[in-house]
Amino acid sequence: MSWSSGKDSAAALAAAREDPDIDVVGLLVTVNAAADRVAMHAVRRQLLEAQAERLGLALHVVEIPSPCPNDVYEQLMSASMDVAIDEGVEALVFGDLFLEDVRAYREQALAATGIRALFPLWGRPTDRLAHEMISSGLRAVLTCVDPAKLPADFVGRRFDEALLRDLPPGVDPCGERGEFHTFVWDGPGFARPIGVRTGEVVTRDGFVFCDVVPVGD
Repeated sequence: MSWSSGKDSAAALAAAREDPDIDVVGLLVTVNAAADRVAMHAVRRQLLEAQAERLGLALHVVEIPSPCPNDVYEQLMSASMDVAIDEGVEALVFGDLFLEDVRAYREQALAATGIRALFPLWGRPTDRLAHEMISSGLRAVLTCVDPAKLPADFVGRRFDEALLRDLPPGVDPCGERGEFHTFVWDGPGFARPIGVRTGEVVTRDGFVFCDVVPVGD
């Protein structure tokens, strides 16, 4: 499972686990090596580990530099796919929803490896999907907002029905065009919730980030 720590990954994982022909064995995630956080989502490694533990899955971390040139990123991901092949992995699940160029890039990158790309959420209307995520018990917080697409004060808010009602016209309900990114602290497949609170809000590289701080176990 290509894992971002956010809601689309969590929903795609839940969908994949409902398929009797798919046996998900681990989470693959890229982490900014300097910050020790998920790129763009800015989620701490400790919280990634908590997600993997709650989901009962192995966590496979690919550390990337910052900034990370695309050729370096592709080299690191290629090496991770070599390891996956050695471990018998046959497919990689993605949480992408409708961006054709992103899907094409992923499929092209995997073409030479023999690993299939699976997109269990592909093409679902995102307005309906967002409500389905919430009704399924998925609980998330907005960790990153692009203020050019969504007001900065949305960062740190819960991904819930109130947020969906407040989204400005033109903003995708799932943030698929990069309007926002999330961290999931509970949802389908979680053995128990992850205790978290929101912390410092900072602006960096044109984006607004809200730190998510672990609380308790």
